Amino acid sequence: MGIILFEQQQFKNERTLSLERTLENNADIVYRYLNENSIDLQKEPERVGELLRYMPSDVRFTIINWEGRVLYDNFLDVSKMENHLKRPEVQKSIGFGNGSNIRISDSDNIKYLYYSKKYNEGYFIRLAVPYDVKLQSFINSGSSFIIYILLFFVVCILMMLYFSNRFSRSLKELREFSLNVRNDVKIPASFVFADDEVGEVSADIVENYNLLQENRRKLAAEREKLLQHFQLSEEGIAIFSKDRREIYANSHFLQFLNMILDNPTLETELIFEDPIFSEFVNFLNTKPREGNIFSKRIEKSGRQFNVRIIIFEDESFEFYISDITKSEKTRLLKQEMTNNIAHELRTPVTSIRGYLETILNLYDDKGDNNERIHGFLDRAYTQTIRLSELIQDISMLTKIEEAPDRFEQEQVNMKELLRELRNDLSDKLKEKSSTFNVDVSDNVVVYGSRTLLYSIFRNLIENAISYGGENIDIMARCYNENENTYFFEFYDTGTGVDEKHLVRIFERFYRVSEGRTRNTGGSGLGLSIVRNAVLFHKGSIVAKNRPEGGLHFLMTFPKIIK
Repeated sequence: MGIILFEQQQFKNERTLSLERTLENNADIVYRYLNENSIDLQKEPERVGELLRYMPSDVRFTIINWEGRVLYDNFLDVSKMENHLKRPEVQKSIGFGNGSNIRISDSDNIKYLYYSKKYNEGYFIRLAVPYDVKLQSFINSGSSFIIYILLFFVVCILMMLYFSNRFSRSLKELREFSLNVRNDVKIPASFVFADDEVGEVSADIVENYNLLQENRRKLAAEREKLLQHFQLSEEGIAIFSKDRREIYANSHFLQFLNMILDNPTLETELIFEDPIFSEFVNFLNTKPREGNIFSKRIEKSGRQFNVRIIIFEDESFEFYISDITKSEKTRLLKQEMTNNIAHELRTPVTSIRGYLETILNLYDDKGDNNERIHGFLDRAYTQTIRLSELIQDISMLTKIEEAPDRFEQEQVNMKELLRELRNDLSDKLKEKSSTFNVDVSDNVVVYGSRTLLYSIFRNLIENAISYGGENIDIMARCYNENENTYFFEFYDTGTGVDEKHLVRIFERFYRVSEGRTRNTGGSGLGLSIVRNAVLFHKGSIVAKNRPEGGLHFLMTFPKIIK
């Protein structure tokens, strides 16, 4: 409002100044007329009247000498006019050379806009125009602009009130929604925001909140399932935060922990202080670390535990303790029994095989043609060979498990090894009209035991030849690699096996069918040797069926280790 009044005053001042300039020009015209015509105002003031025909009829002009006596006035009789030296406009012109004033005339009681200018010839020329309605309208014509501005201002105020009211209503609804959320009050389905921009944003907030609540409910349900799984699990499971505070621990974890620790406790955080778990603490403290999983077997009080730690991305982690005493005893008993059987059978089987071989040689030398006896001897000799191979396989497993340091390790070029293997098995491949293809780059080198790497792929190929059928393709391929690992695949285009057998095909003596070994030969230990040999190289192996048919093995081997 102050700006509007200021602008209006400025406009009024400019109009007044413009009118004063017009009066000044008229005063200068009168001044030039007097000088050019050498009019003596003291003797012949009436000659000034000749200018009246050039002046506007409503303009009053007066000539006043410096003493204030009126020499000429076109409206009044100068003899009756008093001294004008004290008139405001005259006073201003004395001080500033010119001056103006709006006032009522003392001579005729009419309101004028006066303008006076001082000249060096000893007089003032004063012009005046009546300050009537017409002149006031000219000077104050900006008032209509003020009215329009005021109307615009009022309209703006009303619009602001309208929109602020809508905005405040939306904010009030949003505030109500916020209070309901804070107090955990369910948002009613009928809850609707105002139909404006804030309402739309608020509606989006409510929609996102409802989605969040739904996800929270689902997450809570999944969390409850997970906790039930942890609680019913036979393994001990505990989850800790980054600062090693317990988040969750099931009952088995506390039970197994007290079996391992010397002093029983209810505080799971003591696991980080006991020397038995120092390697796990060191793993947690190592940064950067290779991998996020560390496991170790711990023996305590005649029991064996498998302890594993898994570190998550946010540096929280999980401790896992499993009692493997029973399964480990079973494994060791089976291993010991297998080794004992192999040891006890090796000498008699070798002797029987030698005797049978000698008899067959003598039989052929004498030329005896009893085919029935010869057939039985051949069968007996074949079975001794199978028994010898079985003993060799058992010995290989025993050596891998109990004396792995006896295997010499070197840098093995896998392409050369697989080509050598293809040549060695070429006769068996021809018998089944099968092919063995190798897709491995020349620079693929694995640091490990050449004997075991050869055994891995030989057992896989012989397994495919024996059980895959005829006219099959066998492929060994290094299909990928990263900074630390080679990724191999081995598959055939044969018949594959039922899905139920896949999880057990690496077990010792496991048979897919009872007559499979009897009909096709083999010791039943080939894939078990494969798995143990892969684990010896710190690798991994899994088996699955190919959609097109055949068995598919995926293996990993670390790169060169110096």
